[in-house]
Formats: sequence, C-alpha cells, structure tokens
Amino acid sequence: MNSSANRGARNEWIGAIKTVGVGLLLAWGLRTFVGEVCYIPSDSMQPTLWAGDRLIVEKWVYDIHAPQRGDIVVFHAPPVLVAQGIHDDLIKRVIGLPGDVVAVTHGSVFINGQRWLEPYVETSADYNMGPLTIPLGHYLVLGDNRNHSYDSHDWGLLPAANIVGRAWLRFYPLGRLRLF
Repeated sequence: MNSSANRGARNEWIGAIKTVGVGLLLAWGLRTFVGEVCYIPSDSMQPTLWAGDRLIVEKWVYDIHAPQRGDIVVFHAPPVLVAQGIHDDLIKRVIGLPGDVVAVTHGSVFINGQRWLEPYVETSADYNMGPLTIPLGHYLVLGDNRNHSYDSHDWGLLPAANIVGRAWLRFYPLGRLRLF
C-alpha cells in the first residue's frame, strides 16, 4: 500500500513537471515566433502612442511580406545606437522603403518627389533631411512626434534584420484599445 501511494505521488509530480514544461515551451514559442507585449517608454510616437501604452507586437507578419509604409514597427537598436549605449528595443513608423528617395523639407515628407500625407502627425518637422535613397535591406523610420523623436533623421537607416515585428493591438489603457 505504501509503495503504490508513493508511486501515485511520484506520477503526479512527473505529470505536473511535464505540464509546466509544455506550458513553458508553448509560452517561449509564442513569444519568439508569434507575438510579445511591448511597453511604450516615451512620447516619441505621440499622438498615436503615449508613454505607458502597452501593445502586442506581431512577429510573424514579416515572414509573409516586407514592412509597408506606415507600419509601426518595433526593432532592436541598430549598431549605431548600440555604440551610443542604447540597447533597448524601439518603436517608430516606417516612412521610407528600399529604393525610395525620401526628403523632409519645410516640415513635409516627400517620397519619390511626392508629398506624403501624414494624418497621424500633429506638428510638422522643424528639420530638413535628404533627399536620400534608401538602399535594399534598410528602412527610414520616424516617430510620429517628429520634433521629439530620436529616429532615422538623427541616426540613419534601420537595417531590416533589426525589425522584431509590427504593432498589432494596444490593449492598455483599456479606454484606448485599438488595432493597428
């Protein structure tokens, strides 16, 4: 009786360990390949995103297609930022795609000679940039809060390999729930 009780308790522990192991493996797989939660630490994406917002970033989407103009992307700090001691992931909006010629003049963005309309920007840029041609494998990313964002106009182009994923859902604060 004692040995069967011990065997039953041991089997329960083995079952619990297997369950926890499978759960951890699934959580790791989801976070690595599907999506993860992202916290917005600054106002560089206002008015679209505010400091303290929390998002779900979908990671798999760029396995299907390349980033599109207007996508809000989360990315690992590129080498130029790492050299400055910035190691955190960042979030900005894709403006220039590979092959585009982009300029910022008199507060407006021009892409391939055409003014790009940006309803998500409240205040025009107080800087000029370019024109510059975006090489293959790179993107020009800017914050929506143009004059208060440390972005491609300051540090250069974003390598495609650094992109983690696209903002998909703001889930906090609840009153500002939104799909992107």
